[in-house]
Amino acid sequence: MSPSHTPGPARELSPGLVLRDVDPPLRLGDFKLIAFDMDSTLINIECIDEMAAAAGRKAEVAAITEAAMRGKISDFKDSLRRRLALLAGVPEQALEQVWRERLRLNPGAAELVQACRRAGLKVLLVSGGFTFFAERVRRQLGLDFARSNQLEIQHGQLTGRVVPQSWGDIVDGAMKRQTVLDCCSLLGCEPAQAIAVGDGANDLAMMGAVGLSVAYHAKPKVRTQAMVSIESGGLDRLLEVVHA
Repeated sequence: MSPSHTPGPARELSPGLVLRDVDPPLRLGDFKLIAFDMDSTLINIECIDEMAAAAGRKAEVAAITEAAMRGKISDFKDSLRRRLALLAGVPEQALEQVWRERLRLNPGAAELVQACRRAGLKVLLVSGGFTFFAERVRRQLGLDFARSNQLEIQHGQLTGRVVPQSWGDIVDGAMKRQTVLDCCSLLGCEPAQAIAVGDGANDLAMMGAVGLSVAYHAKPKVRTQAMVSIESGGLDRLLEVVHA
């Protein structure tokens, strides 16, 4: 799948598992890297929406999140800055509450990651979400790499901004793509030997750069462009297509 590629016709391999331009079985061992989006892909929530609940602004923030993920807001950075500005003053402990009470791995996430690691793949989490959650998920699943946005916190409260990093300021679709390509370079593999898994419009750039693109319970724009679309069941349904 490339950015200029016109997806072929869809066919259902089994109920809720739709393929385009791919003929299984594929071998997991032929790939070297798998990259995951975090929010609503590896995990069950959009963290920023749950953080907004602590400020009584979930509806406002969730509406912007939904528009961005559907591709109705083309500038992800702008959409994230708008949402973060609404969270200024949210106490830091609200993040811990979201982690403890709301955040769960999506079904099949651990099983798919374990299968990939057994097959020798490196695993990347690249997220337009936040390091507070991404690092915890990375440790929980034993992932190799993670890149996400660092929230600015002062005096125990969110400022409504992110902290600039050495690589830039905000992980958007272009940065997701670049991060995947950088990991491929680091590993000495071709992008065609990478898999990218996501659910929203800002995942399309990285999905278009790799050999196998996977949509997980995704927005319509993403489902129709992915080579594999998991529309029911867990992430480990990818193993019906790519065998260990």
